[in-house]
Amino acid sequence: MTNIRILWADDEIELLKPHIIFLKDKGYEVISASSGSEALDLIKEHRFDIVLLDENMPGLSGLETLTEIKSLQPSLPVIMITKSEEESIMEEAIGSKISDYLIKPVNPNQILLSLKKNLDSSRIVSEKTTMGYQQAFRNIGMSLHNNMSYEEWEDVYRKLIYWELELERSEDSGMNEILDTQKEEANNLFCRFVEENYIDWLNENAEAPIMSHNVFKEKVFPHITADSTTFLIVIDNLRLDQWQLIKPQVEEFFWIDKDETFMSILPTTTQYARNSMFAGLLPSDIEKVYPNLWLNDEDDGGKNMHENELIATQLKRLGKDTRFAYNKVLNPNYGRKVVSDIPNQMNNAFNVIVYNFIDMLSHARTDTDIIKELAEDESAYRSLTLSWFEHSPLKEALKEIAQRGGKVIITTDHGSIKVTEPSKVVGDKTVNTNLRYKQGKNLSFEANDVFAIDKPKDAFLPQVNVSQSFIFAKGDRFFAYPNNFNHYVNYYKNTFQHGGISMEEMLVPIATLSPK
Repeated sequence: MTNIRILWADDEIELLKPHIIFLKDKGYEVISASSGSEALDLIKEHRFDIVLLDENMPGLSGLETLTEIKSLQPSLPVIMITKSEEESIMEEAIGSKISDYLIKPVNPNQILLSLKKNLDSSRIVSEKTTMGYQQAFRNIGMSLHNNMSYEEWEDVYRKLIYWELELERSEDSGMNEILDTQKEEANNLFCRFVEENYIDWLNENAEAPIMSHNVFKEKVFPHITADSTTFLIVIDNLRLDQWQLIKPQVEEFFWIDKDETFMSILPTTTQYARNSMFAGLLPSDIEKVYPNLWLNDEDDGGKNMHENELIATQLKRLGKDTRFAYNKVLNPNYGRKVVSDIPNQMNNAFNVIVYNFIDMLSHARTDTDIIKELAEDESAYRSLTLSWFEHSPLKEALKEIAQRGGKVIITTDHGSIKVTEPSKVVGDKTVNTNLRYKQGKNLSFEANDVFAIDKPKDAFLPQVNVSQSFIFAKGDRFFAYPNNFNHYVNYYKNTFQHGGISMEEMLVPIATLSPK
């Protein structure tokens, strides 16, 4: 401990000399003051790292001194020390943004703990976090080379997210690089897991995880009852790590009964994954059963313009031909309109709200320089999502629903991944523009970079012609055409994309909430 200067203000400062000597022996510099006025004069003349402040002093009281300190230096941490256990004094001190509250008599170790918590916690936490991940690194590494089930993959991904969020707050940037490397290895192995099992899952030839086309039946349908109101909130493009970040905000209003994941189908795009979720059918089945509600990649027009109708068909098919409301929020004004309509929606057994903000954010990050700067990396991208949610009409809607006793299911259609590695692909002019999957005739590609499906019908994907195939980019790769290759790569590298195979895109959250 070096160069930490403490101001200790107490009208009985002479009685505290043993405590001061103890702190000096620990390496702290302690300056004393016997009144609030003296303490303020010292703060005006000198720099201090923290203040120990007696609450009950004659003249300028501790609380009055605290107010003056915060007006002079709002960020200066203050530890209040008092003989009083009165709740009103505690609340007033806490309301004035004290850093800690100690009740006399205090012993030196109590003070030392409070100082470490306020001044040295980031270093201590960083060291403990680093040690914790070093142990977890070995355990995760061993798991990755086992023949894991879907549930075990979910567990590994949750652990990687946990350590990513913990190390984000750490001072050891070297551990972040190690985590990134382990995450890349995990994604490579996850791609192999999907490639080996995906067709069997869809054709029910193997035990399959819950996927887009049956998540509604398995996770939403059971909560729709005549004597309650359930809201399904689909936040487009919400990743599991983003959900973990906004979850504490949601917990202000709701108990989280279940916090699970399901697997998005391929391609991990709104056109396929969300239509499949709302229809309760795989894409080729939607095209066959409801041809007027499906458009292929090469067709003109919006590809998810019939979500309301698809939900209605699924409810009817499941025997829940109930009244419901559907709203798609594309801007804050409409979001506020939805909030104002919550009282009316409480008359329905079921309501669906689709929020498109995060998807728009990922596209804006690709196309807008200022958004690229604001969401420069994974951490900033998560932070921007949290900031949006904190100030969004969606949070207001959740508060309103909770106050009225509604149940909520929060989920998404797919996630996204930050792409860094270009993979060359060649196709004719009818090939779709998505960077993470391609479909068309006579595709030429790097075989190791993709999961290729030569017979789309095997994966329940629409087949326009006999020579059509689909390819899905693995891990953090993105497709680029050989012509104007460098320009294309520089433009799209380090952007957030979806459509392919990765844990970030396919292992997506679904949480069931009940109001507090």
